[in-house]
Amino acid sequence: MKFNLDGKVAVVTGGGNGIGKAIAKTFAQAGAIVHVLDKNVEAGQSTVDAIISKSQQAYFSHCDVTDYKNVSKVFEDINQSSRQLDILINNAGIGFVGNLENTSEEDFDRLYKVNVKGVFFGMKAAIPYLKNRGGVIINLASIASSVALADRFAYSMSKGAVLTMTYSVAKDYLTNNVRCNSISPARVHTTFVDNFIAKNYPGREKEMFDNLSKTQPIGRMGKPQEVANLALFLCSDEASFITGTDFPVDGGFIKLNG
Repeated sequence: MKFNLDGKVAVVTGGGNGIGKAIAKTFAQAGAIVHVLDKNVEAGQSTVDAIISKSQQAYFSHCDVTDYKNVSKVFEDINQSSRQLDILINNAGIGFVGNLENTSEEDFDRLYKVNVKGVFFGMKAAIPYLKNRGGVIINLASIASSVALADRFAYSMSKGAVLTMTYSVAKDYLTNNVRCNSISPARVHTTFVDNFIAKNYPGREKEMFDNLSKTQPIGRMGKPQEVANLALFLCSDEASFITGTDFPVDGGFIKLNG
């Protein structure tokens, strides 16, 4: 069977919703023992319950990715219980709409804490265990890491950092057989998108959904499962020659817009 993760132990941060939830469920289906980390207990446990209902293995840990002591303790506990760690998916992140002038210092710091330090803390906590037997890190970056997006100043800053951290870790841990890549989605249809539209365009939800969908050359938003499918491949043995690379899942946005 291609892309088999039997016996692998995977950690997925932000696994309670959206892309993280799709990745956690996909990895469990492929045979991995999945540890779902999320600040939202109800959402994270819901993902785990859905996996267990399929007779697959998953565990939930409450985790605030902005708190290194918390993150480090969670990874220590996972290693003690599973005796190994093979895969880290740094998926937890937040969005923000705003340009330079209407981004406050508080907004900037909040994006930095979650999207940059959260990824840093996850990798820092995981790397001692991944070095033991080799492994894979996937960081969720964004098309905003590579191209200019209007009104995404702080978000673009944070995702640009995710991309360059990916390159650096891939370089530094080649001899430890740790592969590190990133995935850069364009707009993916998640509850974040639905909530954003409902909050900012009440009564015009369908119109705005269609408009946002059309910003991708392919004419629609991505699906969380489409990102999860790529993550599965990149974490499988079939991708053992791939490291230090960013993979857009963007409906042609980066290369075909303009």
